[in-house]
Amino acid sequence: RNGIEAGQLRREVTQIRRERRGQFSFDQIIGQSPAITKMISLARKVAESEASSVLLQGESGTGKDLVAKAIHYSSRRSDAPFVAINCAAIPGTLIESELFGHEKGAFTDARARKEGLFEQAQGGTIFLDEIGEVELSLQAKLLRVLEEGTFRRVGGLKDIPLDVRVIAASNRDLRAESEAGRFRLDLYYRLSVIQ
Repeated sequence: RNGIEAGQLRREVTQIRRERRGQFSFDQIIGQSPAITKMISLARKVAESEASSVLLQGESGTGKDLVAKAIHYSSRRSDAPFVAINCAAIPGTLIESELFGHEKGAFTDARARKEGLFEQAQGGTIFLDEIGEVELSLQAKLLRVLEEGTFRRVGGLKDIPLDVRVIAASNRDLRAESEAGRFRLDLYYRLSVIQ
């Protein structure tokens, strides 16, 4: 009986993934201008590549999230999770725990170990929307994740290996933000491997 139920669940998951691939394909991105056509062509190449970080920049409402989903669902990572977070929507005091998780007792209300969003995205893609809103102290920790491929839960003592594609997005010019001292230049270079 358990084998039958497990088989049925696998078929349902496969069906949902197939639907997601269709729902978030590049064909769903509307636009025929030369700039859109060029962007979609580049994004298709990114999806097929092993690129570990991608930076999407553009004004609010231009569909950066749709491009991120199309890249994920057109890649070899499409069977793994796509985890999105709006960095601007989470207070600076909570975002580190949301991204990296925490160990029991790491702070007053940490009653149990919590898996962070990076860990939940293992093997897949994490989409860091509005990355320009992240405080400089957390930017240093994100840089470490990108450089070393590991992270540490808040209050943790051991590094956890990580295999995720990081897609970051911003409506700000992060190069200009870096020059003004509001965004780490080294993180900008790490994120903008493909822009």
